[in-house]
Amino acid sequence: MLFEKIERILPLVQKPGRYTGGEVNSVMKDADKVDVRFAFCFPDIYEIGMSHLGMKILYGMLNDRDDCWCERVFAPDKDMEEQMRLNNIPLFSIESTTALDEFDIIGFTLQYELCYTNVLNMLQLGNIPLRAKDRTSLKNIVVAGGPCVCNPEPIADFFDVFFIGEGEELDGEFVELYKQHKKMGSDKQTFLRAAAKIQGVYVPEFYNVEYNDDMTVKCVTPKYDDVPAKVVKRVVRNLDNSYYPEKLVVPFIDVVHDRAIAEIFRGCIRGCRFCQAGYIYRPIREKSPQVILEQVKKLCDTSGYEEVSLLSLSTSDYSGLSCLLPELINYTKAHSINLSLPSLRVDNFSKELSEQLQTVRRSGLTFAPEAGTQRMRDVINKNITQQDVLKTAEMAFEGGWTSMKLYFMLGLPTETMEDIEGIANLAQSVVDAYYNSEFRQKGKAPSVSISVAAFIPKPFTPFQWEPQDTLEMFEEKQKHLMSSVRSKKISVSYHDAKTSVIEGVFARGDRRLSDVIENAFLSGCKFDSWDDSFSYEKWMQAFENCGVDYKFYVNRMRDYSEVFPWSHLDYGVREQLLIKENELAHQAQTTPNCREKCSACGANKLNGGECCAIG
Repeated sequence: MLFEKIERILPLVQKPGRYTGGEVNSVMKDADKVDVRFAFCFPDIYEIGMSHLGMKILYGMLNDRDDCWCERVFAPDKDMEEQMRLNNIPLFSIESTTALDEFDIIGFTLQYELCYTNVLNMLQLGNIPLRAKDRTSLKNIVVAGGPCVCNPEPIADFFDVFFIGEGEELDGEFVELYKQHKKMGSDKQTFLRAAAKIQGVYVPEFYNVEYNDDMTVKCVTPKYDDVPAKVVKRVVRNLDNSYYPEKLVVPFIDVVHDRAIAEIFRGCIRGCRFCQAGYIYRPIREKSPQVILEQVKKLCDTSGYEEVSLLSLSTSDYSGLSCLLPELINYTKAHSINLSLPSLRVDNFSKELSEQLQTVRRSGLTFAPEAGTQRMRDVINKNITQQDVLKTAEMAFEGGWTSMKLYFMLGLPTETMEDIEGIANLAQSVVDAYYNSEFRQKGKAPSVSISVAAFIPKPFTPFQWEPQDTLEMFEEKQKHLMSSVRSKKISVSYHDAKTSVIEGVFARGDRRLSDVIENAFLSGCKFDSWDDSFSYEKWMQAFENCGVDYKFYVNRMRDYSEVFPWSHLDYGVREQLLIKENELAHQAQTTPNCREKCSACGANKLNGGECCAIG
């Protein structure tokens, strides 16, 4: 009956292919022959979710189990949601059009803070009570993983469980435990007490939070003796042996990244002080070139994709790139497959790499200097010079490229207006490098695009103690940058800083913000990461309605002794290392990358190794 109701409304919405399922390599099972039904929910539209590698990995891994059926659920776009509400159609999976409240486990991936209202909207559409305390059955256990769960406290009231770290092994262990307790007829509390013993499983209701008079967190303590005082993240120790899908679901409609994806390594050697991913994905683990090549071949053979992209935080830092790339290029050229290498660094973009890239693509190159002056790049530990940028630009222009995109940030700690001007000056130097290149393409003009993001301090980084710029400061700096650009060869784009303010609140917020999120949702907030949906005014009203001063979470400097809302979570990096890096930032001193000198961050212990940390 539900399928028939859905069929009737599909002609009334744009892109019905978002909701029909049936794609190549999608998994169909008999619901009566599995023990656990898992709804993998992505809190954004189909085109965004189907581009996410984590969903592809866990979808394949869970469906490889005979006892589990993992199905996909996406946030319906506004037109579809309207029809669903008018026709009393609950949120459903696209494999079997099963209503969300029929699933045992409802799992969300949280990739960005501005998706939180979408999570609540999906729960409401699925007839799932929003608050964990109102869900008393063993059925409909609501869980979440992803980078945002390194501080899940602002949404702790809505989730039963958070998966801390990597899910390839953790998710399977959780499903296995759930299956056992479902067969035993356990109640929800019994199951959650058992689940909390799995490394990487965080059950927020099992922890008490106390606050100081100044509104800061006093302590976070477990309610029971058998619940860990600190939840330690899970890591996959050997990527060569870890699960990776041999088949990818091939969408019927265009999605953001419609191609095969080959993950080559996790972690990053660089230690940029602003970058949360560079810290929470430690330790560094690489796949061998042969394993990567075999995975690429299988994915392309089973999906028919004509493009493959190598995925990592810094592709050119992969130690096996010189071995992998020639074989990969030979394979992709022989099969007319385009090869994409994102995440290149300006300081190791070699002439050899430039020549190899010329054989596989001729699109614009993208690099991330992040800051316009050397002092500022030293503050953030970017460890590149202007000469590195210009040398790379010259090699690219000599190799035939005419366009380049440069990523920067505004609002970094200790930033001045001179640093803002430095962004425009660096871009101008790249334009000048084009005209100074003897081997450039004659008769063509260069194009340099500047993309500028507002800096947001994040947990588990050396800048987690820093204040975030106010909205007024961001807007003043954006205007100053625009006035500093004097060449038509340079274009500038930036996002509305209002979204960055809201993201900053929830990045370092605590449990008192759950009321704000629910209030904002009930007032109509959803799809907050989309410019045409975001309402700064509604968010400000939600803070006021709940008696919460949002500036407390964003615009103040934290003391090193402050207890953070996430202090009971252990992502492997020692806090003393983060403090040291913060102090070096204020001295504009750099730290060598991990391959030059170990910084004793401690993360290698999670991989079964030793740490040379002293004290």
